[in-house]
Amino acid sequence: MSCVPAPRRRPLRERLSPQHPAYTAVIAAHDAAVAAGEERYTDPISGYGVFTAEALWRRGECCDTGCRHCPFTDGARG
Repeated sequence: MSCVPAPRRRPLRERLSPQHPAYTAVIAAHDAAVAAGEERYTDPISGYGVFTAEALWRRGECCDTGCRHCPFTDGARG
């Protein structure tokens, strides 16, 4: 079960638009990593490791580095 509030589980639109061609693949990779208890997933767009919202939430505060799934930043969500 997720510890992150539901509205904060999706990436900020300015960091990944729902209209991006790979949006569905990114969300699937993120959700699979969360379900498996992993802190990161491989981004289908860049191939880099990306922290999940769950891993960032456990940190307890925003690190101000522009994380795609930052659950602490207010703004438009996908």
